[in-house]
Amino acid sequence: MFTGIIEDFGTITKLEKENENLHLSLESSITAELKIDQSVAHNGVCLTVVKIDRNQYTVTAIKETLEKTNLSTWKVGAKINLERAMKLGARLDGHIVQGHVDQVGSCTEVKEEGGSWVFSFEYDLSQKNITIEKGSITVNGTSLTVVNSGISTFSVAIIPYTYEHTNFHTFEKGTLVNLEFDVVGKYITKMQQLR
Repeated sequence: MFTGIIEDFGTITKLEKENENLHLSLESSITAELKIDQSVAHNGVCLTVVKIDRNQYTVTAIKETLEKTNLSTWKVGAKINLERAMKLGARLDGHIVQGHVDQVGSCTEVKEEGGSWVFSFEYDLSQKNITIEKGSITVNGTSLTVVNSGISTFSVAIIPYTYEHTNFHTFEKGTLVNLEFDVVGKYITKMQQLR
């Protein structure tokens, strides 16, 4: 379980394919605090630490993860948003994030607004995910509030701190992102479908 508050960047140092799996090695300032078997969200994707070697650690993505996220587009040198699992009893500064990506979306516009930014995204509606105005959305693991909600589209407003301390500053039109929709909204949608 995560909160969507990004702790640090990880820089991809190595990508290694093994059958249908992809092993990703990253370097980060939080590596020394990690443990084998620990869950870490990588751009919103919950992955398990399988190896630690000095300032680098390795996680493994299986076929299912590669098919449902934008992991297959990651390259050596890319900066990835990192968040360790939430501590029980700690403040929930973002919202409840599972680290289970629902689908990949695409950035359609980046608009600078005098010190802040509005990012717009679109996604495939066939998976029946929804957003609502002032609801929560997770983009590349970052907990955000929806400011404009349309059918298969939404926008978020980004303050300078978030712009600088997440990989939002690398987004441009066409950038693929991992989306995790609000878990409460997903349950309500599912219950409506069962009626």
